Amino acid sequence: MDIKKIEHIGIAVKDLEASKKYYEEVLGLECYAVEEVADQKVKTAFFMVGETKIELLESTQPDGPIGKFIEKKGEGIHHLAFAVNNIEGQLAEAKEKGVRLIDETPRSGAEGLDIAFLHPKSTHGVLTELCEDKNK
Repeated sequence: MDIKKIEHIGIAVKDLEASKKYYEEVLGLECYAVEEVADQKVKTAFFMVGETKIELLESTQPDGPIGKFIEKKGEGIHHLAFAVNNIEGQLAEAKEKGVRLIDETPRSGAEGLDIAFLHPKSTHGVLTELCEDKNK
């Protein structure tokens, strides 16, 4: 697999506004974007830390992936995302190596990225996201 960098770390939160306040007022980070991704039932807020982003994720529906995650595990780190080129090829390579895919093909994610997830049962417990910015 050809990983370019850590694209972002996704953190599941119950209350996006309260969590944003902590990252801004306590940690001194600046939220540069808030976005709702309706098909994923999530609202996101992004912060830059060097070249890596922190993505806060609040569920917009209790039955959404983030809502279910928080119900089961509570707030906290949800996933680790890597920037890649040729996301389709990276998915094929992962599948060829026996990794269980959540997404067989990429889908649209926040910030206009193409994204796909690898199942945590195949990645030693870490939900892994691959991201490609086709505009770069």
